[in-house]
Amino acid sequence: MKLLKACLCESMRLYPPVVWDSKHAVVDDLLPDNTPVRAGDRVTYFPYGMGRMEGLWGEDWFEFRPERWFVDNEEKSCELKRVCPYKYPIFQAGPRVCLGKEMAFVQMTYVVASILRRFEIRPVSQKRPVYVPLLTAHMAGGLNVVVKRRCQNKTETS
Repeated sequence: MKLLKACLCESMRLYPPVVWDSKHAVVDDLLPDNTPVRAGDRVTYFPYGMGRMEGLWGEDWFEFRPERWFVDNEEKSCELKRVCPYKYPIFQAGPRVCLGKEMAFVQMTYVVASILRRFEIRPVSQKRPVYVPLLTAHMAGGLNVVVKRRCQNKTETS
């Protein structure tokens, strides 16, 4: 299940469910690089772009590599890294971090494992889908797939 969680994290790094978000400053403040933010200013961040920054993820940022989520960058370590939520803001960070984050992972794990256990899923087209960064994740023209029931073991129950 840790590999599945790493795959979910890597998928959301490259294709975040919410691709950009904004916050409004209540009081004057300074960003870590000393950029002033005035009360009332809107600060927007772009998780889609952040997931593709070489400075955050390395030269292989464009590759789907679930092993990057394991300590020592190896699946066999079986220990997942704790990644700074400001580097990976999929569930927000700081005082606004999503309280349902762990429940979301439980639900995603259950749904993905349940579906993949019972079905094979293959894309209809061999063309790479075009990701459209709207407010929420979207593929241009959708992502059509063929769903085929896996062979069931006689001892397995539905």
